[in-house]
Order: sequence, then C-alpha cells, then structure tokens
Amino acid sequence: MDPNIEERTRRTKWFLESRFGMFIHWGLYAIPARGEWVRSRERIPVEAYQPFFDEFNPRDFDARAWAKMAKAAGMKYAVLTAKHHDGFCLFDSALTDYKSTNTPFGRDIVKEYTEAFRAEGLKVGLYYSLLDWHHPDYPHYGDRHHPMRDNEAFKGMEHHFERYLDYLHGQVRELLTNYGKIDIMWFDFSYPGMECETWRATELVTMARELQPDLIIDNRLEGSGEKSGTIMTQHPSVYAGDFACPEQMIPPRGLTDDLGNSIPWEACITLNDMWGYDAHDHHYKSDRMVIRNLVECVSKNGNLLVNVGPDAKGRFPKEAVRVLEGVADWMKDNSESIYGCGCAEFGKPEWGRYTQKGNKLYAHVYEECMGAVCLPGLAGKIDHMRLLYDGSEIRPTEYWNVKEYPNDAFFFFSNNRTLSFPLPDERDTVVEITLK
Repeated sequence: MDPNIEERTRRTKWFLESRFGMFIHWGLYAIPARGEWVRSRERIPVEAYQPFFDEFNPRDFDARAWAKMAKAAGMKYAVLTAKHHDGFCLFDSALTDYKSTNTPFGRDIVKEYTEAFRAEGLKVGLYYSLLDWHHPDYPHYGDRHHPMRDNEAFKGMEHHFERYLDYLHGQVRELLTNYGKIDIMWFDFSYPGMECETWRATELVTMARELQPDLIIDNRLEGSGEKSGTIMTQHPSVYAGDFACPEQMIPPRGLTDDLGNSIPWEACITLNDMWGYDAHDHHYKSDRMVIRNLVECVSKNGNLLVNVGPDAKGRFPKEAVRVLEGVADWMKDNSESIYGCGCAEFGKPEWGRYTQKGNKLYAHVYEECMGAVCLPGLAGKIDHMRLLYDGSEIRPTEYWNVKEYPNDAFFFFSNNRTLSFPLPDERDTVVEITLK
C-alpha cells in the first residue's frame, strides 16, 4: 500500500466513525446578507465593502451556544470559515489588519470557537480560502472570480503573487500553531490556472503535517481537471488530501479509487440555498430531508457536513435552529445507526436504506408498506430485531403466501399482522437487525 494511503487511513479513522459535522460560514458578508459571494457577484470594490468591516459587531455571538446546538444535533465535528474569499479573518493574525480583532467587536472568533467546541467534545476544523479578494497581491483583472476581474482600471496592475503565497502559508502556520490541536484543515478552492503547485501545495501540506501530524486535509488544493496523483488513484500526491468533498450533492454510488476501493469523503450541503447568511433565503431543507441525506451518505461510506450561516448579530437563523432541533430529536434515539456505520453487505431495499456496523444491520424504513416489510435475502440470517428508538421487540412474521419468497424475511411494525403503517417515525423509522 502507498505510504500516503496508509497514513490517510490512520488519520481518518475518527472521521469515518463520526459521520456527521457542522459547517459554519460567517464573516462580513452577513451584514449585506446576500451570501458569501456578494463582493464577486456584485463587483463591489474594496472601498465600498469597507463599511461592513467598520460596523462588524455581532454582540449576540456565543460560541458555546453554537457548540451545544451542534452537539445536540448529533454532530461530532465542526468546520468554521477562519478566512473566506473576501479575505476577512476571524482570527488574530499578525500578518494583516483585516481581522475581527480590529473591528468594533474586537474578539478572536477562532479562539472562542475552538475552545467552545472542544469543551463539548467535538473535533474542530478550520476553513481557509486560497483566494483573497482583499490582498493587493492576489490577481485582480482577468482572474476568474475577483470582484475587479473585468474592471479596466485594474488592467496592467502589478501583483507580486509570491508575496501573497508567503502570506497564505504564514496564516496557515498561525492557525496550526496558535489554537491548539486542529483536527481538520479545509482549503477552498482550486480552479484552472490556480491549482496544485500554484499554491506551493506540496510545501503547504508538508508544513501543515509537521505542525499537526494528525491533521486531516480536504482535496481542494488539487484542480478538478487533474488526474495523476489525485485522491482517486493508488498513488496520491502529497497534496491530494485525506478526503474528497463533493459540494451540494451526494455521489450516486459513493466515491472510490481507480480499483473500486472506498475513499474517505463527505458531502458538504447547505441547510437553505446559500452558504453565508442571506436574509431573503428561506428555502430550508426539512429535518426529514437532512436525516435522510445523512443516512444516504453513511450507506455509501460517506459523511455529511451540514452548513449554517449565522446572521450579522452572530445568531443561527431561526429556521436553521428548528431544522437542527428536529435532527437532534431523531439522533437522540437513532444515532447508533449512524456512528461507526457504513455500507451494508445487502443491496438497497425498495422502502429505504441500510447502514451496517459489524453484525448490526440497520433498516431505515422511509415508505409505508401495504403488507409486511420485506427484507430481501435475509431469511434464516436474523438472530433478533428491535425498534431502535425504544428497544421494543419486532418479531419476524409469516403469512399465507410467504412460501413464494423462501429467501426473504418479513416483519410488521404492529402486533396486528395486517398493519405496517403508519410508520412509527415518518422521517425515518430504524429497525436494528442483529444478524446470526
């Protein structure tokens, strides 16, 4: 086995057991409240964006409340945007004045976040944008995403990109030196012409691993067009990362390398439509949808990273809180079917999904059945079954035409042999099946 893969397997053990995390996108863009890409989309010059820095003062920010909510929802880790594309830093960097400690708020948000989430027993991750629309040495005119990309006034402007790279590497060093043990470094993102060694990626990852040997890193230092040396191959490069991170979608068959072996991955998905706070975006997913997305990821050997975008006052939106409370209610009774689980040895059933951990097979039943719930291919393989949320016995059943399906097992949710609806929990009713 390639040493990079061997080390990746060691580092990601906790990650693959945790399965569920919280993403937090927060920064100056919470004030205009039109999403984290507002500067780029609206071509806002740095001078017009400055008032948001001058008034940033989220007095309701409470990292402990955030951490308690994440823990209650069953999340095992979190990732906070230490710096997004606009270049504003939520930490007390010695390399810039463009940071939260220089705003009216005056506090080191990364410090408070890491301490609060660790206190709740959660692993802590930091997001760091490779892009920077505030730094003078990041390319402006002609770049794919910079707010001034098509502003003629910036045509021919001189940039010292190596100086920017020194800044980037220096800030990553600060984050991995000044805030204790960091569990995840989430870099974002590469694009054509700005990928791989453009970021001095090998040097960056080597430094990160020297500072924090157990750190896991996403795969966005490499470009989407790269093939050789990616995380999907048998010989990944140093900067290929420890896990893949598909965005706003769940891969149809999970993610595997070129030999079909499962690789670590997490789907990062917003609760509404935007990553950063948008005051007009009320298109929230239901708790049922989040629960089923989580189960789908686990059933494909993946994780789910769900995003919340706090508002300008530092609060989670009320709609997001309601969704998380619903997820918390389900996870309180059903988390055993998530943590440490993965793809089952049996195919996807018609009525929902399976997850599995050792000899425990978890049937996630989504659809009401007219008759008994069918467990294809499980005849003679079941030791016993329990409804996971209360531990009550579920007995295998036989009825008049069962002999036509000799390989399948069946059960009802009710002692009345004609009833398997309505479901005990319409979001996802979980049956724990102990296999022989």
